[in-house]
Amino acid sequence: MPYPGKTMRELASLVDGELRGDSDTVVTDVSLDSRRLGGQALFTAVHGQQVDGHRFVSEAAANGAVALCVSQQVTSPLPTLRVADTRAVVGKLAAAVHGRPSETVAVVGVTGTNGKTTVTFQLEAIATEAGKSCGLIGTVATRHGRVEYPNPHTTPEATDWQRLLAAMRDGGAEWIAAEVSSHALALDRVAETRFAVGAFTNLSQDHLDFHGGLEQYFAAKARLLEVAERRVIWVEDSYGARLASAYPEALTVGWNHPVRASRVALSPHGTEFRLHLPDGEADCRLHLRGRFNVANALVAAGCAHLLGVDVATIAAGLAALPVVPGRFEVVSTENVMVVVDYAHSPEGIATVIETARAMVPGRVIAVIGAGGDRDRGKRPLMGSAASAADLVVVTSDNPRNEDPAKIIDEVAAGLVDRRAGRPEATLIVDRRSAIAAAIDAAHPGDIVLILGKGHETGQEIAGTIRPFSDQRVAREHLDRRARR
Repeated sequence: MPYPGKTMRELASLVDGELRGDSDTVVTDVSLDSRRLGGQALFTAVHGQQVDGHRFVSEAAANGAVALCVSQQVTSPLPTLRVADTRAVVGKLAAAVHGRPSETVAVVGVTGTNGKTTVTFQLEAIATEAGKSCGLIGTVATRHGRVEYPNPHTTPEATDWQRLLAAMRDGGAEWIAAEVSSHALALDRVAETRFAVGAFTNLSQDHLDFHGGLEQYFAAKARLLEVAERRVIWVEDSYGARLASAYPEALTVGWNHPVRASRVALSPHGTEFRLHLPDGEADCRLHLRGRFNVANALVAAGCAHLLGVDVATIAAGLAALPVVPGRFEVVSTENVMVVVDYAHSPEGIATVIETARAMVPGRVIAVIGAGGDRDRGKRPLMGSAASAADLVVVTSDNPRNEDPAKIIDEVAAGLVDRRAGRPEATLIVDRRSAIAAAIDAAHPGDIVLILGKGHETGQEIAGTIRPFSDQRVAREHLDRRARR
C-alpha cells in the first residue's frame, strides 16, 4: 500500500522550518517541477543553475499543489513552509513523505566513472537467479519487473528518486540496484537514503566542467562510500586504493583480493573465469566480452555476497545476463566485427580499444566524438586515448549548442604518435557518414568500434534531439555493404 504521507506540521518539525497556513494539510508527494504534480503535492522551489523555482509558485498552485516549500518570501494562499535552503531539505522532505523507502529495501548504490550500468545490470541478473525481486535505476533503464519508469538522469532528482524507491518498494522490490552519479552526490539527490551496500568501480577524468577538478570529482564519488553501511571497492585503481585505505573493513575487489578472478579466458564470444569469493568459488561464463567486464562482474559479485547470496548462484546470475545495451554491444561478427560502446572518457576509450585489439587479428578502427557544452578539457585526452587504434574517425557526438567542427578539431588535436607513425585519422562532421566510412574502410579480420553514444537513440544538435541509433545506422550500412 502507498504510504499515507505527512502533515505540513510534521514536515515543518522535521526540517525546523517556519510554517504559515493550515498545518493539518496532508502531503503525499514532493515535486521540484511546477508542471508535474501528482497526488497531494508539496511544490519545493529550488534555485537551479538556470531557473529559480520561486518564479513558478503560482503555476504550481494552478496545477494542483496543496502546499509550498520556499527559501524566500512568496505570496500564495497555500500553506507555506519556509526554510533557509530548499535544496538542502528536499531529500529529507521527500523521504519522509514516502515513508523512508530505503529502510525497507536493500538499496545497492554503484558509483565510478565507468562500469556503473554493467554492474547494476549484473546485480539485477543475480537477484533474479537468487529469487529476489530487484529494481534497477540508471542510465540505460529504470524499471522494476515489467514496469518501466521515465528517468532523464542517471540518478534522478531527490523528489523523483524517493518516489521511485517508494514505487519499487510498494511493488514488492527486495533489492534496488542503482547507479549513483557524481552530480547526484554533489547535489544531494540521494540524501536521506540508506545504502545497504555502496560500490566503487574506478575513476578517471570526466565531468570536470561541473566539479572543477579531479579531486573534487573524486570527493563527490567518495560521498557514497561515506554513507553506505557496507562497501565494495575495486582497488586496481589509484582512487579505489585510496578509498580502501580509508575503509579498511571494506570488501576489496581486484586480481589478488578477497573477491577475484583466476584462469581468465577472453574470446570474441564471451569470457570465462574462476570466481573467488570469501565463502567459496565457482566457474563463471559471461556473455559480455573483455577483461573490464570481468572487473565489473567481480564488483557485482562482491555486492551480492554482502547481501547473502552464495557463490554458485552469483555465478549463474552473471552467466544469465545476455547483453547490456550499448556496452561493448556486438552489432555484427560477419566478415567484420562491429561494436557499439558508450565509452566517452579517455580511460573508457583506451580500455575498449585494448579489449578489441586482443579479439581480432586485423586492425582496430575507432569512431569517436565528444559532447558539446561539457568538459572541454578531456577532448584532446580522448583523442590521445583513441590513438591506440589503427584508424580513427573523429566525428560528432551530441554537439548540443557548440559548433561540431570545433569540437572535432579539439579531439583531433590530441591524436599522438603511438607506434611507427601517427594513426591514420579522418575528420567527418556527419556521424552517419563517419560510421559508414569506418565500416567501408574495414577488411576481414578488422574490428570497428563506434564509441560515445552507446544505448542512446537520439543526437542533440542545436537544442534539438534528432532520432539516431549507432546500432541501427551500423546495421543499415552493413546491409548496403553486403548487397554491394
